[in-house]
Amino acid sequence: MVMDQLFVNGRRQPMARYPNYDASVRPYGGYAADAISKERAARWADPAGGYIHAMHRLHWGGYHYRITGKNDKGEITYEGGWQNNRQMGMHPQHRYVENIFEELDAPGEWFYNTKTGSLYYYPPENVDLKTATIEAVRLPNLIEVNGAKNITLRGFIFRHAARTFMDTKEPLLRSDWTIYRGGALLFQRSEDCTVEDCDFDQLGGNAIFVNKYNRRLRIAGCDIRDTGASAVAFVGDPQAVRSPLFEYNQHLAYADIDQTPGPKTDNYPADCVVEDCLIRGIGVIEKQAAGVQISMSQGITVRHCSIYDASRAGINIGDGCWGGHIIEFCDVFDTVKETSDHGSFNSWGRDRYWGLRNVPADELPRLALLDAVKPNVLRNNRWRCDHGWDVDLDDGSSNYEIYNNLFLNNGLKLREGFHRRVYNNIAVNNTLHPHVWFDNSGDIVTNNIWMAAYKPAGRMPNGRWGREIDRNLFTTESDRTKFAGHGCDAHSITSDPMFVNPVAGDYRVRAGSPAQKLGFQNFPMDQFGVQRERLKKLARTPDLPAIRARTAAGVGTPVAQMAPIAHYWQGARVKELEGEEFSAFGVGKEDGGIHVLEGVVGDIRAGDLIQSINGQPVKTFADLLRVQNAAAGQPLTVGIVRSQQPKTIQLADYVYVTILAAPMTSNGVPITSISTEPATRNESVTVLTDGRLAKNYGPIFPNGVARGRYRVDLGRIVQIAEIRTWSHNLVGRRGAQNFILYGGIKPDELRPIAEVQAKPNGEFLGTSVRCKSGLGSYRWLVWETLPVTELGEHTAFQEFQVLSR
Repeated sequence: MVMDQLFVNGRRQPMARYPNYDASVRPYGGYAADAISKERAARWADPAGGYIHAMHRLHWGGYHYRITGKNDKGEITYEGGWQNNRQMGMHPQHRYVENIFEELDAPGEWFYNTKTGSLYYYPPENVDLKTATIEAVRLPNLIEVNGAKNITLRGFIFRHAARTFMDTKEPLLRSDWTIYRGGALLFQRSEDCTVEDCDFDQLGGNAIFVNKYNRRLRIAGCDIRDTGASAVAFVGDPQAVRSPLFEYNQHLAYADIDQTPGPKTDNYPADCVVEDCLIRGIGVIEKQAAGVQISMSQGITVRHCSIYDASRAGINIGDGCWGGHIIEFCDVFDTVKETSDHGSFNSWGRDRYWGLRNVPADELPRLALLDAVKPNVLRNNRWRCDHGWDVDLDDGSSNYEIYNNLFLNNGLKLREGFHRRVYNNIAVNNTLHPHVWFDNSGDIVTNNIWMAAYKPAGRMPNGRWGREIDRNLFTTESDRTKFAGHGCDAHSITSDPMFVNPVAGDYRVRAGSPAQKLGFQNFPMDQFGVQRERLKKLARTPDLPAIRARTAAGVGTPVAQMAPIAHYWQGARVKELEGEEFSAFGVGKEDGGIHVLEGVVGDIRAGDLIQSINGQPVKTFADLLRVQNAAAGQPLTVGIVRSQQPKTIQLADYVYVTILAAPMTSNGVPITSISTEPATRNESVTVLTDGRLAKNYGPIFPNGVARGRYRVDLGRIVQIAEIRTWSHNLVGRRGAQNFILYGGIKPDELRPIAEVQAKPNGEFLGTSVRCKSGLGSYRWLVWETLPVTELGEHTAFQEFQVLSR
């Protein structure tokens, strides 16, 4: 006998596990880095039959393994890990083991010995075994409907089916998913069937699975709760897909794809509806799960559903095959609770056009519609995600119409794709997140209310973004104009949107709101989610955010916090990853990195993400400078991510900074003149070339100046070997150096040489900018300095020295 789950008085009990279950801990109700260590395994006499559950290294779902025993070194052996289609290995900490006898040590835990037929149970104090109802589970599928027509299932209770995570193997095209084609209720080759007013309670795998050919199935009024995998899944036949691929890194050549639009066969779900359903507690066991999963299907409508408490997405559309889906009047929130880089709604469009080799760029908009033959519509929904985006259209998602949506927390992400029209939406305290768009995306973004500047990530077009981004309302002028250089929002406006009653969740705008002049139209705020009284009484609604006041950039911000988000490294403009930008590169948020925005450094180019130097992690710009400068001119091995793939680049010659230990010398190139912008105080600028280190302020910029510039004229073009800068640590806080050094032959044509961030370790600090091959030939040099204290105080510079080759 095989016993997969145990229920006592109707509630699922945890298998004997390490670490013990704690509902307050995410993920998994508890995890431990040593869960499968040799030391832990030494406690187990025979772990065969136990399970390992582990998060994906980047939290893109999870993995499951069956323990097969121990080897002669005392290490556990296991099989599995096929449950995720983006193979990157187990997370080093987020893992646990279960079904091991020696871990039976907490109330509620149980273990079944298959060899002896003995069931061991550690009852909690409130359980009386004499009167308790104890149920064991074996069956994964409870009802299968095959080849039926006009069948109605009404008022059924589906409860306590077996888990199926070890059978979740089949990859769903190039999405991140694999799937088990089964569920407590399975439909195949059926037409015009109805599932109504049914309850699905604590099922081990999928609740309802609609497999391949099915037409006009209606699922209505159901309460689906605490499912091991997905609540409802519509999954077609990959043999109906033209030019299918099954793993993220697989790609075809343009000349090799089938260019016939649409499916090859009719073996897929179509024209089905999920409406007025309460779906909560999704992915209790499997972390690549959704409230509603749609893959290789057409014309699926999800309407008036309340979906929350999800390990990953509330609704997921796994590919562009073949569109025509409508998501409307849904209330989706508290999602992505145990994973990352996702949204309450998530989609992929890694269809036959995506990642094609040797494809003419102007062909891509047409090719994107070969699979996404009908538009997907998201309208009249309320979304909130606190661990990703409210709505996330990821890789390749194309042919979407998105309107009348209320985004409560993290806005709308549009990654590369084509033919997206976004209008008449509201993003509370947030905005549009455009990621790595195609130059000819054809996207249209109009008549929306955005409450922050756009948040682009990855390589965006240098010129115009999309077909049209305009006639939107922003709450500050700086937000509206931030991306004007990319053709955005010339006719948009800045104003208070004048919401009716946001505290009560009514984000309609009042009569006379400037948004109405742009063409914005109110949409209902009281029709999200389930409508049946039975379900309304059970359903939760999302927390409503307080409206955050917005001011012009920099107003009320301490000067010391106004450092530019862009930095300069080896002549390239770079920046640290912020917020959810990590998603554009396919890396973990905790990994950080430095995004190259413009310029070329050896074989490193714009769009790359720097994550390590000489094997040391680079999460911040300070890390980059520290590791680079420690190498002191020795070759660098730079680890980057390009197009979501890791690469290493060698740099043999580069600019770096050292701290000067020896006393100052006076053998530098004569400096003809120094000027400042704005004017400095205290000492004359001439002291910067007098060959002395004084214990005073020097020519210093006033407190509160965001940026100051010292402009140096050498009087002639000089081949420069080294540039030295000295400062005095006056009153213990004026000695740090934080500046960008520029050079040029003409005063108005300067390029960045280096960025310096250094702290003193004594009365004076001397820094040296140098390069093995020299810094270049310049006449003009500029030190652009930033404040070095929270009070906006500047460095007490004492001496500038230029050494020639």
